[in-house]
Amino acid sequence: MIKELIKKYKNDENKLTCAKAYVVAKKAGVETAIIGKMADEMGVRITDCGLGQFGKIDFTDSYEEEIVNDLNKIADNNKKVFCKDARKLAEKYNLKKVRSAIKDNGFDVIYCELGIFKEKKRNRAFMKTKVWIENQKKELLFGKGKTEILEIIEKEGSISKAAEKMGLNYKKAWSHIKILQQNLDDELVTVEKGVKGGTYLTPKAKEYIEIFKQLEKEIQEFANKRFKELYLKKLKGPRKDFQKDN
Repeated sequence: MIKELIKKYKNDENKLTCAKAYVVAKKAGVETAIIGKMADEMGVRITDCGLGQFGKIDFTDSYEEEIVNDLNKIADNNKKVFCKDARKLAEKYNLKKVRSAIKDNGFDVIYCELGIFKEKKRNRAFMKTKVWIENQKKELLFGKGKTEILEIIEKEGSISKAAEKMGLNYKKAWSHIKILQQNLDDELVTVEKGVKGGTYLTPKAKEYIEIFKQLEKEIQEFANKRFKELYLKKLKGPRKDFQKDN
């Protein structure tokens, strides 16, 4: 199955872009490193994995300050950004602008794993949180996974295009939206027909996204603070491999 997906998504030059490699991994339900290894065995070259230190994409001279603000939100205290988070940011804006913002503002992208990039192992520990909101019936009201598609719809103006970017079929993407709308008892998208039609977020959907992101950010900040106080300081003590990074 993996080989067939690689053949399907590689281009005529026998190359598989980094973005397509992630799509293949998602469709196959495997880690990205497995896709990199399989592509290497097939003689398929993975390209355009550039987010600051990889790839041959040119840098641009200008980018919005909003990109820097978003990078600060997803970076740790040492201005290190996980590759998967940087990729999501590149989908929201564009790759060149995000690369330039990373380069100009001293960010470092880490863990870009596709098998062909052998990054230095970092002897560090991280606190990761997952936040979602549910009702008394334990039905999902809002969460990062289901709502990510809403942001892509806002950018693309199309459910089908958003589904393609997330590696989903249209039916699955629309199912995510319907579940959220049903559980929230609110309309999240509007569909306009015609030549210039498309799918757009309602003001209520944008409000839900803004509130959820703020809540998620504050919970992560608190978790990081307590993690350092309880785990790094009390359990690990003044070990050099932790102190030099924190």
